[in-house]
Amino acid sequence: MKIKLRNWQREAHNKAIDWLVARGEDRHFLINAAPGAGKTLASCAIAETLIQMGEIERVIVIAPRAEVVNQWADDFRFVTGRHMAKVTAADGDIEGLSVDVCATWAAIQDLLPELQAVCRANKTLVICDEHHHAAVEAAWGRGADGAFADGRYVLVLTGTPIRSDGAESVWLAYDDAGAIDHPEDGTYTLTYGEAVDLGYCRPVTFHRHEGKFTVDLDGQEVKVSGHEKAELPPELKRVHGLQKALDFYRLAKTPQFEKDQVTPLQDGYQATMIEWGSNKLSELRHRMPEAGGLIIAPSIQMAEYMVDLLERIEGEKPILVHSQMPNPNAKIRAFRNTDKRWLVSVAMVSEGVDIKRLRVLLYLPNALTELAFRQAVGRVVRTMGTDDDTRAYVVMPSFQLFEDFARRVEEEMSPAARGGGDTPKHKVCKECGHECELGAAACPVCGHEFPKAPERLKPCSACGALNPMTAKSCHACGNSFEQAFKLTLDEALRTGAIVRGIDIEEEEVQSAEEIAPIVRGRILRSGDQRLVKIIQTLPDESWARLRSILEAN
Repeated sequence: MKIKLRNWQREAHNKAIDWLVARGEDRHFLINAAPGAGKTLASCAIAETLIQMGEIERVIVIAPRAEVVNQWADDFRFVTGRHMAKVTAADGDIEGLSVDVCATWAAIQDLLPELQAVCRANKTLVICDEHHHAAVEAAWGRGADGAFADGRYVLVLTGTPIRSDGAESVWLAYDDAGAIDHPEDGTYTLTYGEAVDLGYCRPVTFHRHEGKFTVDLDGQEVKVSGHEKAELPPELKRVHGLQKALDFYRLAKTPQFEKDQVTPLQDGYQATMIEWGSNKLSELRHRMPEAGGLIIAPSIQMAEYMVDLLERIEGEKPILVHSQMPNPNAKIRAFRNTDKRWLVSVAMVSEGVDIKRLRVLLYLPNALTELAFRQAVGRVVRTMGTDDDTRAYVVMPSFQLFEDFARRVEEEMSPAARGGGDTPKHKVCKECGHECELGAAACPVCGHEFPKAPERLKPCSACGALNPMTAKSCHACGNSFEQAFKLTLDEALRTGAIVRGIDIEEEEVQSAEEIAPIVRGRILRSGDQRLVKIIQTLPDESWARLRSILEAN
């Protein structure tokens, strides 16, 4: 064995070998360990021992995403010295490659005969990373069951042993309560709380980002917050879909712009989330100079909005990754190996993606499941080693669902780990590692000059005193900084007010601004769903042109 295993990895390794080989009671062994605890290296060590014992000849790894597959190939070679080929359906005869292979779960359906051939011709260990992808009722699950039925051993890995769709997973039994019912002797469990106490993961603090929205429904204001349902005026309650449009989280995901409807609003809800996360990241960089932040956005459009907003606030453009851009995995690798501050992602940096320097997560996703939540938190709790004394921070909208998820994670941690992080008293020189005074302009040992971070302050509207951007109230007069973010009905319905590709004269615009509120109000009160749908897609600037068309002979 070429690496020094952590205590839990060594215990899991020994328990797996005993269960699979010495006792031989079942060909499946389950490792349920917190994200970032080191399941990949533990599994590679188990594979290496089985190879040395002559128990297996080939290894197949199935992982969630292409970037995770790449990491598996690198770690497997590091531990075992064996090459692991990344395969897809285009590779054809996998058995003929005569090497260990890895693929994504999504590729299984196109690789059934080839994977089955490997398992039938060789004594094979199948490693299933994040096994919840293999639900029995899902296509992935049927593929996994058929392709690996002849595998000699199966090592099942998970840090989140639940599926968002509630379906059961291949190879593992469940009890009536929905919990995994695999034999205890064939399972190794390391909770997130245990991983934190043992120093394998960093503790996390959840920042519940408060916000109250005021939505203008053509002159009638409706208040929306994360903990109470919006109260609609009686005449608007019958408008189908309006209550849904006024959902707090939906509004939290709605981009807010200046009057030009192009420039991101720098004092809107998302901007205040970024300000808090940006300040926390700067603070963390005193202790970990290369610390980075991750923004998980609900859509490509919103991700691009957050990139623009973040660049305006910080002056540095973050790296953006999403599935519609060329070679997004290369951008993830680039971010991992630089000291760039922020990575903005749409469902690309989740389960298994290992970027140890991530410490701040701005969580604004499309998926509202506990599975997705825990996977996202797992991206920012990976430790950099025994000298890492940082905390991880998650900035999330303050509404009940996320708070329930966060509370369950917090309950796993010991009271000591749950305590909030202290403000750093010293900063670490990234060149030589020397502990320097927090206010030092340069390292006294190597002379490295610390970058000057611009102090971001905000004035109190009541007394004018300057306060830190993250302050909740004025230090001088006590005035609350809690903001009520204002949106129009169009914004709440995500229609915006930009007329793309339409050349409208100024007179038409002025006329439209006069008639739009009147017509829209009448249509909403009518309850006619077809007309309501039309106004949701028709920009205000077009109303005058529509009137002229309707009045034409």
